[in-house]
Amino acid sequence: MIAQEWLTKIRALPQNSPCKIMNVCGGHERTLSLGGVRTVLPAGIELIPGPGCPVCVCPEEDIYAAIQLALREKVVVATFGDMLRVPINAGKQTVRSLEQARAKGAKVHPISSPLEVVALTQQQPQQKIVFFAAGFETTMAPLAAMLAQGIPQNLSILLSGRLTWPAVAKLLAMENDPVLLPARKETVNPSHSRIFDALVAPGHVATVMGTGEWEFVVKQHHLPVAVAGFTVEGLLAAFYSVLRQRAEGRCFLDNCYPQVVKPAGNLTAQKCLKETMNVVDAQWRGIGCIPRSGFELKDRQIDARYQFPDYTSEGRERRGEMPAGCECAQVILGRIYPKECRLYGTACTPRHPIGPCMVSDEGACRIWWSAGLK
Repeated sequence: MIAQEWLTKIRALPQNSPCKIMNVCGGHERTLSLGGVRTVLPAGIELIPGPGCPVCVCPEEDIYAAIQLALREKVVVATFGDMLRVPINAGKQTVRSLEQARAKGAKVHPISSPLEVVALTQQQPQQKIVFFAAGFETTMAPLAAMLAQGIPQNLSILLSGRLTWPAVAKLLAMENDPVLLPARKETVNPSHSRIFDALVAPGHVATVMGTGEWEFVVKQHHLPVAVAGFTVEGLLAAFYSVLRQRAEGRCFLDNCYPQVVKPAGNLTAQKCLKETMNVVDAQWRGIGCIPRSGFELKDRQIDARYQFPDYTSEGRERRGEMPAGCECAQVILGRIYPKECRLYGTACTPRHPIGPCMVSDEGACRIWWSAGLK
């Protein structure tokens, strides 16, 4: 079905109240923003970008550790390209990013996949290499497969992997606790205070982990959920599903990406993850600790945290937080839109990013800026 047909079906649905639909995928947000989908949906439907950027939530202290390893140890730090420009909380005279460390002479190597790291170790067999691996399940699965096969002796991993669904659970827990829930600038109806009324779940994560991870949103919180692909048509199909569920007064988990996503997910990928990593409580930058939301390496022999000195400094001010004035955490939590941040488009731009959401291609602020949403 083409996009116009899905729009016709959406417009035909009865809308008795405003509806906030949250997505938790940078890829979804890119399709929505660059495709202008918000401008063609009926009034009262609000699309909210949520915690869909692993670079944005990567703990500031992990980035600091990677910078220190690059500057102080005789290693090459390999990492995904987006991580190079993410700033830490430090004075202007301090090296604040891996990009700046590279400019100071540190060996920092941008890569786009774990396979490139293996190739790098083969090209430099005498060189110690640290792979600073930040990402969600879709990044952790190929890394786990690489670890399960065995990695070269000159390679170690600085892991900063996160699971997607616990962040949504955190949002829903915050909704039930007024002390934890910050104010949101409403754009549809000021009296409508729920964070979101329906969820569009990421198709690539469900491809790995299966659809079952999102059942809790339906069963515990009685909200409609649809797993979506990454085309405009695929997202409109998911919007139609959750809006129809609301109109009919029933909630269920709908797989709108069946050509790729299966209920059980990729069992081989899940097996590799279980063999090589543990699930642990983990820090999310600007948000805090989320229970059982992170991955930890089982083998300490390849864990850079145990293979190199700990450069953590308790004396660092605002350690783990967003930069001063930056409201990326509020954007990630779906409490404000990117353009509602006071720094957006003024002090903070893709050329001169202040917060991580303006750095990464998965970050809502960077996506909105690229789409001309100012």
